[in-house]
Amino acid sequence: MEGPSLVILKEEAAPFIGKKVLVASGASKLDKDRIINQTLRDLKTWGKHFLMVFDDCTIRIHYLMFGNYYINSRHPEKIPKLTLEFENGEWNNYNCAAKIIEGTDMDALYDWSSDVMNEAWSPAKARKKLAAHPHMLVSDALLDQQLFTGVGNIIKNEVFYRIKMHPESVIGALPPAKLTQLIKEARNYSFDFYNWKKEGTLRKHWLAHTKKICIRCNLPFTKKHTGLNPRRSFFCTNCQVLYTPKDNEGTAVNK
Repeated sequence: MEGPSLVILKEEAAPFIGKKVLVASGASKLDKDRIINQTLRDLKTWGKHFLMVFDDCTIRIHYLMFGNYYINSRHPEKIPKLTLEFENGEWNNYNCAAKIIEGTDMDALYDWSSDVMNEAWSPAKARKKLAAHPHMLVSDALLDQQLFTGVGNIIKNEVFYRIKMHPESVIGALPPAKLTQLIKEARNYSFDFYNWKKEGTLRKHWLAHTKKICIRCNLPFTKKHTGLNPRRSFFCTNCQVLYTPKDNEGTAVNK
């Protein structure tokens, strides 16, 4: 799940805040007895980390690539990794990793300013962090959770298409204005993702992710695994500019 999806989950699970856990079960090896009779005090998200804050500990859930959840219903076939039952409903989590973190002060563990969905998001800090990685490919940068917390592969592909940037461009070769555009659109598209997913129209708005034809050029997209941690990229080599270093200077090369 990408960051915007967890913000939606936080809203959907909000009725459980202030309620005690009556039953905790599931296939996870988590010490489930630890949280029985504890009150859910708060819900927080940091990118792809979902945080359930209880009386004296916090449960961190990562939904990995294919995790999901059901509130007040269950998957007809799968066994939940973690089920929490409250007086006003139940919350079932599937295909996820769950861990207990001691304590409730998440400000000491998380830099909220790196989260593109958080009100504390700082574009200035993002720019400074990017400047420290001039040789990094932009496709790696957008998926680096320390740089753009909450951005996933869908957002990556759509942002690059929006700003007409090749995913194998190099951070240090980007013109200053293009770097600004990259940082801005990572957040802008994340909120568009959030709104469209709430409407149930997200896939209808995809312009690049999983697509075969560029709607600007009417030419076939290139599908390629890019970056050090290779993830699928869908891009148009005609309108998405490749920025690469040349003679120690940033030069735009359009393949």
